[in-house]
Amino acid sequence: MTNEYQLRVLPQVAADAEKLRKYIAEEQGLAMGALKAVRILKRSIDARQRTIFVNLKVRAYVNELPTEDEFEQVDYQDVSSRPQVIVVGAGPGGLFAALRLIELGFRPIVLERGKDVHERKKDLANISRTQQVDGESNYCFGEGGAGAYSDGKLYTRSKKRGNTEKILRVFCQHGASTNILADAHPHIGTDRLPQVIEAMRNTIIRCGGEVHFQTKMTQLLLEGQKVIGCVAGEKEYLGPVILATGHSARDVYRYLNGARIHLEAKGIAVGVRLEHPSQLIDQIQYHRKEGRGQWLPAAEYAFVTQADGRGVYSFCMCPGGFVIPAATGPEQIVVNGMSPASRGTQWSNSGMVVEVRPEDLGHVKMIKCNNEKTENDPLAMMYFQEELEKACWQQGNMKQTAPAQRMADFVNGKLSYDLPRSSYAPGLVSSPLHFWLPKPISSRLQQGFKTFGKQAHGFLTNEAVMIAMETRTSSPVRIVRDNETLMHVQVEGLFPCGEGAGYAGGIVSAGVDGERCAEMCALYIEKNG
Repeated sequence: MTNEYQLRVLPQVAADAEKLRKYIAEEQGLAMGALKAVRILKRSIDARQRTIFVNLKVRAYVNELPTEDEFEQVDYQDVSSRPQVIVVGAGPGGLFAALRLIELGFRPIVLERGKDVHERKKDLANISRTQQVDGESNYCFGEGGAGAYSDGKLYTRSKKRGNTEKILRVFCQHGASTNILADAHPHIGTDRLPQVIEAMRNTIIRCGGEVHFQTKMTQLLLEGQKVIGCVAGEKEYLGPVILATGHSARDVYRYLNGARIHLEAKGIAVGVRLEHPSQLIDQIQYHRKEGRGQWLPAAEYAFVTQADGRGVYSFCMCPGGFVIPAATGPEQIVVNGMSPASRGTQWSNSGMVVEVRPEDLGHVKMIKCNNEKTENDPLAMMYFQEELEKACWQQGNMKQTAPAQRMADFVNGKLSYDLPRSSYAPGLVSSPLHFWLPKPISSRLQQGFKTFGKQAHGFLTNEAVMIAMETRTSSPVRIVRDNETLMHVQVEGLFPCGEGAGYAGGIVSAGVDGERCAEMCALYIEKNG
């Protein structure tokens, strides 16, 4: 017999399988010997009060052992002789598109401009050592995309777009911990995600697909208003194209714009990475001096407010993590955050960003724009990103050392004469962010920080350091597609996909979008022979 129970237990009970089993037996009047197994189905932390509880949904097995698997596995078939589809990009959008194509009986040919996930790691280490960024192998480009080495968080609000639970199951099938199926905010960890991504690649190859690294798409092949393939290197790859190139492939946006493929500017959010001591965040969020203690994970937070008609909010919070250099080319400083699976470092960081809409560039002088920008240019927001990143690079001594300022000093308009220790490996340089950041950004951040400081006592502090710039929160461009077919509105056979196309935000939503694009591509092939 199996029964499901909703429980509210102390952290030390939730963390210990035997204590939890004993608690259930006592609460339900069961003999310990009869309770053969307990499976946690859902788990979340309630830290609103001083006494912290863990909410659990569990399945208890009474006088029987589990016979079903923890999750339903996908059956991937041999597609080596099936029609092929070109998938450009091996981030989550591209990988899940490729796996879904295999399910549907089509052969994916994956083209990735960067290196495989292990070779890529060497180039990431070089950034701090040499202060140079490899334009094709960095924290944004390479197998796994921007998510592979920037945290692996799997939480999404995009529940209506597709089967998010399936995305988690596929991750588990390829080696992720089954904890992600239960946790309210699932997280694989930057240290574990590369092995999962490699396993996904191996599934694609084992089933007859192909994965090509250091193979950058440079051109679409067109027959009239129909995409029939693409060019990468000196080779042509024929088939409909799922374009999943990520939010930082600016050369792709420039190519598409030059080829008169319909694009439009899209709103983004820009700001800084804010880094606190993790112990301080634990103390604030758990409302107790000892912080997380022995049984609780590193604390998370989420803040949002309005300032002068635009949103100010935390983004991609990384408890117990690192701030990383995420530039994709020369004369850029871009920062992001990541956490290992343990979330055990002495720092916690989050993006703190301000909403910027395309119309803001015309009405407010944000920053000096280069000559490429015109009022109705679909790449206008991308140019804005580029100029912020270059200004930041100039402030950072024209290296990957990032401009930084203590949080309270920024709010009060003061120079920080020294900076706290930071996880940012290339190094920090003290800089008056309040002075040189565009006024609509700096003033809204200052207002937001004051609000957040009132909501969480101790959050607004000079123990925290702001590290510039967080600019790659989402794509600055939307590659316009039809809502029904997911094909580009202008040409057949092109399926703009995921975060880079402007239709997703994060690993899970990009994976969902990849699956949807694969399904629509399959229908397109079946319809057109």
